[in-house]
Amino acid sequence: MSFSSFIPPQRTLMGPGPSDVSARVLSALSRPTIGHLDPSFVAMMDEVKLLLQYAFQTQNPYTIALSAPGSAGMEACFVNLVTPEDTVVVCRNGVFGARMIENVQRIGAKLVTVESDWGRAVEPQKLEDALKQHPEASIVAFVHAETSTGASSDAKTLCDIARQYDCLTIVDAVTSLGGSELKVDEWGIDAIYSGSQKCLSCVPGISPVSFSERAIEKLKARNVPVQSWFLDQSLVMGYWSGEGKRAYHHTAPVNSLYAMHESLLMLKEEGLENSWQRHKNMHQLLADGLADLDIEFIVPKSERLAQLNTIKIPHGLDDAQVRGYLLNEFNLEIGAGLGQFAGNAWRIGLMGFAARKENVALCLAALTEAINKFRK
Repeated sequence: MSFSSFIPPQRTLMGPGPSDVSARVLSALSRPTIGHLDPSFVAMMDEVKLLLQYAFQTQNPYTIALSAPGSAGMEACFVNLVTPEDTVVVCRNGVFGARMIENVQRIGAKLVTVESDWGRAVEPQKLEDALKQHPEASIVAFVHAETSTGASSDAKTLCDIARQYDCLTIVDAVTSLGGSELKVDEWGIDAIYSGSQKCLSCVPGISPVSFSERAIEKLKARNVPVQSWFLDQSLVMGYWSGEGKRAYHHTAPVNSLYAMHESLLMLKEEGLENSWQRHKNMHQLLADGLADLDIEFIVPKSERLAQLNTIKIPHGLDDAQVRGYLLNEFNLEIGAGLGQFAGNAWRIGLMGFAARKENVALCLAALTEAINKFRK
């Protein structure tokens, strides 16, 4: 068998992630590799921290980019803050809330689950009822933007409730960071994680995280070791924190962090609120076009994500056939439904660099052609 260089096809990515990456970010990725303890690289790390503080809207000193994807960011928050003695309330309204539950179970902590319908926001009253029934609870966890359904939950209200019952909060912002209003300090979020490949439009493999002072205090007060050596933030702190010499922990993905820096710089140049509004504008443009095709959304308008649009597959169409046609004929990727929505829904992403008028126009034109071709 002979081998040659891999040249990927040029796609337009409008699924649940990864999203389109701009030429500017890809160019940053190709810059010369230097050592992960090089003074120039350490200086760039400091800028990444500051830019992430801006993106998260926080002054948390411990705001970094983990050298791993968003799923590792999730695990880092749980294994550092949850011990077997804790009672954790997890709000589940989709696939990624279920992953939080698995983390709690693997740690061996007591689990309390707050269930909300798929395709709907987490219900604040249900959270408050659970906390009243379990005064021993110390942590509340929920997904801000549920990628599996396209539902957005009221993170501010949920954090307010958790704080009233003296609970720390762990928040999944994988799909919301950069695309939805998110204010870590103002809303009182204690631990939050995201991913590089969604609304930040960076290459996959980096997980921005931020821990509040309360969260760091709990981490430092642990009387049992963190389950994961690599994700133990008390060790990682020595690499991302401090002046001058940094402690060696692991070899950071140098070039991927160049790309992360560039994508965050682009977000700063656009302005955070402008980015939030751009995602809303492109969502409305898409929604208007889908209405003309008589395609319905699954999530109610008031609970709908702008950057992840979950829609009902019109009657008489085959899910995989249409998605395959879009990919093969238009080089356009949209996402299939997950869990309860598998085979019944499509997920159209408008994330970061993909949230552009030309992408919306391409998607609507491609869907129109596919519907006319395959509707039975």
